[in-house]
Amino acid sequence: ANSQSNPARSTSFRRMWNKGKNVLIIDDMIDTGSTICKVAETIMGQGAVSVRAICTHPVLSGQAYENIEASPLVEVVVTDTIPLQRQSSKLNVVSVAPLFAKAIKRINDHKSMSSLFE
Repeated sequence: ANSQSNPARSTSFRRMWNKGKNVLIIDDMIDTGSTICKVAETIMGQGAVSVRAICTHPVLSGQAYENIEASPLVEVVVTDTIPLQRQSSKLNVVSVAPLFAKAIKRINDHKSMSSLFE
């Protein structure tokens, strides 16, 4: 089984690293939230103190809000690339507007964009 079908397997080799730690899961998107919530449960089962997640695109379809609320995730930080359909006490939204504005200005001024990521 691959890590998509078995989230516990994708984190099992890190078991000793999670015990007593505050863990941050980084992903590009969260759709239904089931995988990230299962991973959070697995990590907490390995003795982590807390689990937080960060993702770029919060698709949040189906039961995503309910899954996240019922999960051991303390916080999920997302960007505003996709508007949230509703609020959640566990969701914290960070705007990408300042970064996009700087990028547009640099392109307009014919300047390098690489310094935005240093």
